[in-house]
Amino acid sequence: MSNEIVPVEPIEEPRLDKRPVLYYEDEGEGSKGGMRSLTYGESSSSGSGGYVPEVFNSESLPSNLASEIQRFLRVANMLEWKAPRVAYLCRFHAFEIAHSLDRNSTGRKVRQFKTLLLQRLERDEETSKTTRQEPSDARELKRVYDENRRYINQHAETFDLENSHGVKLLDASRIVSVLYEVLKTVIAGPQALADRDSIRVKSELFAYNILPLDHGGIQQAIMKFPEIKLAIGVIRNVRGLPPTENLPKRGTFVDSFEFLQYAFGFQKESVANQREHLILLLANVLSRQPKNPSTLKIIDASIDELMRKFFKNYTNWCKYLVRKSSIRLPCVKQDAQQYKILYIGLYLLIWGEAANLRLMPECLCYIFHHMAYELHGMLTGAVSMTTGETVTPAYGGSHESFLSNVVTPIYEVIQKEAQKNKHGTADHTTWRNYDDLNEFFWSPDCFQIGWPMRLEHDFFCIESPKKQKVKTSKSSREKRKEKGTEEESELNDASLEDNREPKWLGKTNFVEIRSFWQVFRSFDRMWSFFILSLQAMIIMACHDVGSPLEVFDAAVLEDVMSIFITSAVLKLIQAILEIIFTWKARNTMELSQKRIQVLRLGSAVIWTIVLPVVYAHSRRKYTCYSTQYESWLGEWCYSSYMVAVVIYLMTNAVDLVLFFVPAVSKYIEISNWKICKTLCRWAQPRLYVGRGMQETQISLFKYTFFWILVLSTKLVFSYSFEIKPLIAPTREIMKIGVQIYDWHELFPKVRNNAGAIVAVWTPIIVVYFMDTQIWYSVYCTVCGGLYGILHHLGEIRTLGMLRSRYHSLPSAFNRLIPPQSKKSRTKNFLENIFCKASKSEVLDQKFVLVWNQIISNFRSEDLISNREMDLMTIPTSGLFPGFIRWPIFLLANKFSTAVSIARDFVGKDEKLFKRIRKDEYMYFSVKECYESVKYILEILIVGDLEKSIVSNIVNEIERSIEESSFLKEFKMSALPALQSKFIELLELLVEGNENQSGKVVEILQDIFELLTNDMMENGHRIMDLIESSPEAGDDSSFFSRLIEPQLFESVASQTSICFPLPDDGPLIEQIKRLHLLLTVKDKAMDIPANLEARRRISFFATSLFMDMPSAPEVGSMLSFSVMTPHYMEDVNFSLKELQSSKGQVSIIFYMQKIFPDEWKNFLERMGYQNFNELIDDGKEEEIRRWASFRGQTLSRTVRGIMYYRQALKLQALLERPEYKDVLEDVNVVERNNPKLSAELDALADMKFTFVVSCQMFGSHKSSGDPRAEDIKELMIRYPALRVAYIEEKEEIVGDKPLKMVGDEPPKVYSSVLAKAVGTFDQVIYRIKLPGPPIIGEGKPENQNHAIIFTRGDALQTIDMNQDNYLEEALKMRNLLQEFLQNHGRRPPTILGLREHIFTGSVSSLAWFMSYQETSFVTIGQRLLANPLRVRFHYGHPDVFDRLFHITRGGISKASKTINLSEDVFAGFNSTLRRGCITYHEYLQVGKGRDVGLNQISRFEAKVANGNSEQTISRDIHRLGRRFDFFRMLSCYFTTIGFYFSSLISVLGIYVFLYGQLYLVLSGLQKALLIEARMHNIESLETALASQSFIQLGLLTGLPMVMEIGLEKGFLTALKDFVLMQLQLAAVFFTFSLGTKTHHFGRTLMYGGAQYIPTGRKVVVFHASFTENYRLYSRSHFVKGFELLLLLVVYDLFRRSYQSSMAYVLITYSVWFMTITWLFAPFLFNPSGFDWDKIVDDWKGWNKWINEQGGIGIRQDKSWQSWWNDEQAHLRRSGYGARLFEILLSIRFFLYQYGLVYHLDISQQSKNFLVYVLSWVVILAVFLTVKAVNIGRQLFSAHYHLMFRFFKAFLFLSIFAIVITLSVICELSSMDILVCSLAFLPTGWGLILVAQAVRPIIENTGFWHFTEVLAQAYDFGMGTILFSPIAVLAWLPIISAFQTRFLFNQAFNRHLQIQPILAGRKKQR
Repeated sequence: MSNEIVPVEPIEEPRLDKRPVLYYEDEGEGSKGGMRSLTYGESSSSGSGGYVPEVFNSESLPSNLASEIQRFLRVANMLEWKAPRVAYLCRFHAFEIAHSLDRNSTGRKVRQFKTLLLQRLERDEETSKTTRQEPSDARELKRVYDENRRYINQHAETFDLENSHGVKLLDASRIVSVLYEVLKTVIAGPQALADRDSIRVKSELFAYNILPLDHGGIQQAIMKFPEIKLAIGVIRNVRGLPPTENLPKRGTFVDSFEFLQYAFGFQKESVANQREHLILLLANVLSRQPKNPSTLKIIDASIDELMRKFFKNYTNWCKYLVRKSSIRLPCVKQDAQQYKILYIGLYLLIWGEAANLRLMPECLCYIFHHMAYELHGMLTGAVSMTTGETVTPAYGGSHESFLSNVVTPIYEVIQKEAQKNKHGTADHTTWRNYDDLNEFFWSPDCFQIGWPMRLEHDFFCIESPKKQKVKTSKSSREKRKEKGTEEESELNDASLEDNREPKWLGKTNFVEIRSFWQVFRSFDRMWSFFILSLQAMIIMACHDVGSPLEVFDAAVLEDVMSIFITSAVLKLIQAILEIIFTWKARNTMELSQKRIQVLRLGSAVIWTIVLPVVYAHSRRKYTCYSTQYESWLGEWCYSSYMVAVVIYLMTNAVDLVLFFVPAVSKYIEISNWKICKTLCRWAQPRLYVGRGMQETQISLFKYTFFWILVLSTKLVFSYSFEIKPLIAPTREIMKIGVQIYDWHELFPKVRNNAGAIVAVWTPIIVVYFMDTQIWYSVYCTVCGGLYGILHHLGEIRTLGMLRSRYHSLPSAFNRLIPPQSKKSRTKNFLENIFCKASKSEVLDQKFVLVWNQIISNFRSEDLISNREMDLMTIPTSGLFPGFIRWPIFLLANKFSTAVSIARDFVGKDEKLFKRIRKDEYMYFSVKECYESVKYILEILIVGDLEKSIVSNIVNEIERSIEESSFLKEFKMSALPALQSKFIELLELLVEGNENQSGKVVEILQDIFELLTNDMMENGHRIMDLIESSPEAGDDSSFFSRLIEPQLFESVASQTSICFPLPDDGPLIEQIKRLHLLLTVKDKAMDIPANLEARRRISFFATSLFMDMPSAPEVGSMLSFSVMTPHYMEDVNFSLKELQSSKGQVSIIFYMQKIFPDEWKNFLERMGYQNFNELIDDGKEEEIRRWASFRGQTLSRTVRGIMYYRQALKLQALLERPEYKDVLEDVNVVERNNPKLSAELDALADMKFTFVVSCQMFGSHKSSGDPRAEDIKELMIRYPALRVAYIEEKEEIVGDKPLKMVGDEPPKVYSSVLAKAVGTFDQVIYRIKLPGPPIIGEGKPENQNHAIIFTRGDALQTIDMNQDNYLEEALKMRNLLQEFLQNHGRRPPTILGLREHIFTGSVSSLAWFMSYQETSFVTIGQRLLANPLRVRFHYGHPDVFDRLFHITRGGISKASKTINLSEDVFAGFNSTLRRGCITYHEYLQVGKGRDVGLNQISRFEAKVANGNSEQTISRDIHRLGRRFDFFRMLSCYFTTIGFYFSSLISVLGIYVFLYGQLYLVLSGLQKALLIEARMHNIESLETALASQSFIQLGLLTGLPMVMEIGLEKGFLTALKDFVLMQLQLAAVFFTFSLGTKTHHFGRTLMYGGAQYIPTGRKVVVFHASFTENYRLYSRSHFVKGFELLLLLVVYDLFRRSYQSSMAYVLITYSVWFMTITWLFAPFLFNPSGFDWDKIVDDWKGWNKWINEQGGIGIRQDKSWQSWWNDEQAHLRRSGYGARLFEILLSIRFFLYQYGLVYHLDISQQSKNFLVYVLSWVVILAVFLTVKAVNIGRQLFSAHYHLMFRFFKAFLFLSIFAIVITLSVICELSSMDILVCSLAFLPTGWGLILVAQAVRPIIENTGFWHFTEVLAQAYDFGMGTILFSPIAVLAWLPIISAFQTRFLFNQAFNRHLQIQPILAGRKKQR
């Protein structure tokens, strides 16, 4: 409690020399009558009856009143029972404040609140008077105030040390604070309300975050740290600051921050926030400085380190823009130190109030540049060169001046531009995002804005004026080239645009245009390489090149070199694309860049003309020279074309040289030399980011070598198996002349069967461009696996491995985790691989305590039972120093085994001892048992004779062991009986029942007899020794004692045994341990039984042997924060939610079945038998916590993250010299030493901060949402937790709002930080914002508003579906040391961590997903970080270099839509700004994933949408263009390349099938096969079959198999892989492929990407057929039906000439994909084949398909609403996208064109008229349908019979026509099938075309007909899908089979799945 509050001494006490008059007491006082009548009116009945105390709700208050009145209502509730009248006065005061703030009750919920409060006041007015103890209200207030004031004075000194008074002291402080203000108001009267702010300043309870910097805080433990004292002293150095006469401040400044506050108009609470921020930063840097006798040097070094970190980006910005930095320091060191602090403080204050501007780092640089110039002018008293007056801040002085005048204008630009986005539906080219606005400050043009800012500048213009053309005689950049001072140039820049109206600047540097050309544009070098390689290989294959040396043949080489003509064409395309794609950024583009683009285009045109002309002119005209020396070339030839190529390649040669010398390349890029700038601009546009990203020479070699291997393998494979086998068949096809076609050939004069060649080659070319992704996966598997093996990954995989290596854990622990006494160093390569530890080491006490803490934590999490905890704990009592007491789970059955060995052993003592000592655990088990027995008997036996007997027996045993005669003198056969007797004895000792004393004596006597009679050869010597003792001769009574009573029995006067034993903790602990040693059998070998506990402990043990930096002391470690964004997700499961089912099982029942062992352990921990007992005894909260800790809830995340704090306190305690040998439990030590506990808490506060950014917490509080209470409960449970939220309240002054916005008053937004103080949440900081902070993507904006409350050097971002573990938290300080080590050229800026997916326990889908995710976050990222050097930021366990990122735009990007995958853009940004991102596997964080197919598909869709947006983003473009070639390949294939390759692989299927359809329907394939009898067709078909898409799905699984093999063993990996295939994993991954490709392709083309919430639900539930159809109709079902149609048509018309085996070889994979896409959602749908659910699904489907849509009708309620929503992507698309959609739709008309010529009725006619007549038939069908619809409208209501006759007439007519055609025109039944296959695709194509041209036909009858037709198609597709499911549902075996493969993991764990699926929710 010591860190919670500092009581404040009131500055002024109220005077009581006269009786205070309350204006509501005297009804006759006219001046107060208005208020009296308003509040009460006539009240007469309230006085009857006594006062009844009742709490008034003080938590759910109107948002615009809560901050002002909540504390009064809370205190009123606290005083309700003790001082009711005072409580009444507090509530009345709250009502007065509320009424003064909003007199007309216009705010939301204000009227209801005031009414309720007024009713309460009326009820209590008279009754509360009877309870007061003083004659007046004022005196009653004073009495209660004085009581609490005295209590504070009495206990304030011991506040830090005594927790017993903590809560009372907090309450007293609150009461004093509130009553002071109420009392002042009572005395002063109504006018006090007007002066409320000043009174509140004096009275308000002082709230602080970490440092209590106000008066009274000096007693806090954290304030006593020397680093904190030094830092505060530095901040409070105000010597030399300017006087306050020109500022609104009277008196001296408290510190530098107060000076900045008044000088520049910053908010007070923002200043307080950043003051603490800087003090903690400086203190932590000071703590890491080496010991130095000079304090001044330490401070200087620390401040210089902060200066470098804070202003590295600013100085780079100034250098880039060629501007002089505004950071100017004096020569005097002491003054320079103060200046540095002021500059850092100024930047922090700017950053702290910048709100959304924080995402624009160079905009902040611009602001800081000018404000720092003003600051320097103020400090030096400089005079402005322009005004001639002393420099003063342009926006200084007034309160909130900086927010109003600097932040708000720029914010409004951001907000208005974001509104133009139209929620992600507008084109990116129509609005400026964060990057566009920020990049404006990369140009010198930004200085035209001026300072003070000119709001008429183009930057602030949102909409362009109509047809505005203003020309200037000279461009601004030309004027800037003229010499002059910086100020003069800025003035010139500013004056240029004075005489013209502003215009919209448009995009800056880059335009996000939706096009597949973006993929080529960003990675043009890669595509050029692949295209040129393909061309070269085709040429080589045509020349039959079999060896690489044959390429150098003159003829071959000349043809191969024609690829450079293609290269010139590709460069021309790139130059044209560059101009087209940057056209809308021309307004902000530099003139030099425009010139370079034109020059580049001209150069490309010239080379495109020159190279072909020279090639044609010089073909076969080359000169050859023989070499003088024999060589493999023999001779070399050249021609004029070759000379031209050499000249053409000159620029590439320069690039190649620079590639091998990255240091030179980096220098050129970042240099400001003119020649370097020119070179850079020619290669790429010169930008502020993307320069100097080169890696070291070693890294360059590693990733270059990797990609040379990949590309070599890919090209060799493509040449040998894809390209070369097609050359011969192609030649044969070209030779055959086909004259007769099976249809009307549109291009009969095309030679060489070009259509057939295109159909054959296109699929192979598609595969060629896709299969690099496959080879990357293969090499990723090999390299990642090798890396993992070398770095000890999976070294301890099983419990057996853990037991065998456990002896080495202490040494590994002591080497890596506790601080090193010697200089730390990183182990070399061999040490890291072969490190071993000696078995003879004694257990270190630190390891013991940490291990026990981990095991205790396992128990508190219910992962292990009490017994397992006893078996795994290492004893801490120092009973037997000198040997190790291992945990019992290592010693299980060891003693019994030793007994068995000894019993049957024959031989010498030495061999027996050697055999026992061979197993170290067995040896220690025997030794501990022996010593424990001696120790227990020594305490148990107190009789002199008995003690002598025991002593003699022990002496005999030890003597025989020393003389090696043990086996001779003792019979081992009786050992098992002796063991059994000791077990009985120990059980009685543990029970401790006095009534069992006689039984203890009997057992001791039995043990004595066993020893002396059955075991000892010379047992009689024991009695002889006793009789011969001196005591026997001297004392005659001794002899009689031998006879009567018997041994161990008690005599009347004395006892022989001490039973029950004394209540001694170590003794009882050792007795229990000995009992376990003697009784535990082989089952303990499987301890712990819980799989999660096994995994965690195995990984922790493995990680200790990995290479990690040595840990510093806690006081010297880097400080860090953790931030978790939270929106509307679950905090805790409510009891109602846990027990409700909604047609499914309840969550609590589900969890009891999924986690049966943990539920059993929970019941054991709570001491109950079942769920009902817990409920009956009021343990609902414990049940909620237990369930919430097993879901994806915020409480689980908070619990896990707070382990960091627990770990830091534990480590800090172990570092203290006075506690180095501590034997007690850590928690006990803290409880017994409050001062130590306070110091540990303070140290943890200094090093660790946890902020949860609960965006909606404020609104949840005001609305009474239970999530707010759950968050408060978390804050109370974890006092160090901080909650940041956005406060939204209406701004009302007086009677009405300041200005109305629509129908609502304007709102004030604030970033608020709160913590728990006692049982309430208390606001620490409230920082006003310029407007709503969520204007882009929600999650990054939520993080951005809260990041100002984080502290420390590092920042870990954790999602609210993640978890953490204590044993992993212990390694955090090791991880943070990575920031101080160079990884290549630079230290890291982001540390990547591995994740464990904890949601793969039951569902097979969850299992597949967890393995897929695990392989990506382990083996995938392992390779990305090293050697590829392209790891970015993929989620939220990563740790950021906090100062690096807050000065460079934050930890994510937030522009709407484009930054949908906000996380990865942080990695892009960090890399582009010369950051370094690493990956470390020795620390893991838990993460939850979705468990049902629909949730997984939504997640996949979200990621695919994000990747499509990345494709068109500037970040990917810059990385692709500015990385070197091989690093660019790494970037492509590990980001958008994976999705684009997936898209190409699916596209390849369509290309292949449509090619086959063309060959089959045109008759080409038949003609070629029959007429030519091509012998190579088998190789052709094999080549076609080899392109099967399934390669991608299967080979993508290779890294997963390798990772499982590394971590679980390769046999387990093989078993799991086979099992996954049996559980239809291939179906799942194939289905996911369709999800990825659909959403990636559609979003890239049409846009519309948005965040898709997946739900993160716990229960795997049944999804209705309607839901599945809605979700997968367009992404899978339609495509599946199209593939099915292609396969059927192909099969029907190839049978006459092609074997079925060839058909199967070619199409088997396509059939697999087709069936998967059509039926996977139903296969993976729990209870998908349950008949009852099938019936319900059919009813729901029919209702949905027929329901009318409209405004407000959700798409899950109506087909019409869903269908309209499905076209949203077309509605927001431009003409280009609509045209593209129409072109794609044309493929559906190919069926009709080809099939109508194969009808028997066509009589083999090839006339085009046949095709025309088919359209007549379609038109007739449409007219018939239309006639039926018209007839229904006209006749169905009033002329029903006539309508029936009409339908009968139509039916008979159609039937007659069909009969006539069949008789006359030979219409066959096959024709009807073929017509269906022909006309169905045509109808679908017409629907697609109609949707594309909807704006044209929407108001015509065609659109209604389109809607009806589309509904019919959807109903038909749904019926076809539903039919086989319904049929299979009749077979019970199908449902059982589905349940088995869906939940196989659960069956293997013996979990009860059937009850879950059956929904037996009443079971508990």
